[in-house]
Amino acid sequence: MPTELEELVEFLHHGNAQIRQIAAENLVGYSGSETSLFKRQNMEPLRDLKMLVRDYTPIAKSALTMLINLSADGEILKFLADDDIFVETLLFKVTNPKEPNADDMTTLLANLAKAESLTGIVNLSRRAAESVSTSKKALDQLMDCFVKGAEGALNKHANYDYLAYFFADISKTEEGRRYFMTQQQYDSVVPLTKLLVFTEHTSDIRRRGVASTIKNVSFDVASHPVLFDEDGANVLPYILLPIMGPEEYSDEESSEMLTDLQLLPPDKKRDPDHQIILTHLETLLLLSTTREGRDKLRQVQVYAIIRECHLHVEDEEVREGCDRLVQVLMRGEEGEENPAEMDAMEQARAHALGEKTSKNQAIEEGEDEKIVEIL
Repeated sequence: MPTELEELVEFLHHGNAQIRQIAAENLVGYSGSETSLFKRQNMEPLRDLKMLVRDYTPIAKSALTMLINLSADGEILKFLADDDIFVETLLFKVTNPKEPNADDMTTLLANLAKAESLTGIVNLSRRAAESVSTSKKALDQLMDCFVKGAEGALNKHANYDYLAYFFADISKTEEGRRYFMTQQQYDSVVPLTKLLVFTEHTSDIRRRGVASTIKNVSFDVASHPVLFDEDGANVLPYILLPIMGPEEYSDEESSEMLTDLQLLPPDKKRDPDHQIILTHLETLLLLSTTREGRDKLRQVQVYAIIRECHLHVEDEEVREGCDRLVQVLMRGEEGEENPAEMDAMEQARAHALGEKTSKNQAIEEGEDEKIVEIL
């Protein structure tokens, strides 16, 4: 005999809209804990929920909330992401500037991006989304929604922030990284460059997702020259600015920094999210995997910026990230080490992290042990 909850689930496909709405609203609370309830009868409740996404606005919102919660389950995630028709429904609605539940749909898309099957969206073509994008590529359309839709500029009901997480997951794949670094035919722009301005956006979701996307793209060493190129992606200012605060630098350090990083206002604030700072530090570490990359980071005084970050951010993970990066930048290159340079490197590394070198420490300890004559 079915339980009351199992009976309630049956009402998700009832012919009366009011009954469907009541059932959906009352089931939302169980979607995060009673996963098996929605897998009954060969996933029938999930099929109902996919249909309800196209229902009246309040019913669709409840259905989307449940699907967002349920997609944390691997089996359900695959069931949703493998359904091309359902994915197309989400794309159709997300790219509709009048869709009231667009943000919930972008959140669900961000979850679905964790499924291997959704990688195919990189090469997916669909009908053009008028008033949003002239491209027929699904990923271009989502990118244009994200860029144009910030703070409700495209759709008064949505800000599209969660697409940042969607892009971050897509960029974990080789196909995704290739997309973000390839100039698109419809607008002659490299997609990654559209995201860079959001590294200092007010939305922590946007900043976090964009930072992760940049980091994932940086795993492709072949892309590093373009990432560094001021006439290319030019990512360094966008990675370093969030790490920087209002600190002052010596004239020598400041003069060698990137132009965009010089003479920052006294009210400049470092990103308050330590995980975002850590992500940028990890990106810089990836960019230092080649000799050319290390030389570039040294040339523009990255170590000085990391020194100040290490001194002013009271977070152990961030400080460890600073230490790892400085160790790479300050060590001698293979085959080029000599004692004098090694000593200079040690002092520079210690200076960058606000520490004492072993040599200076020994000198200070020796001075403490000296007998001072009082005349």
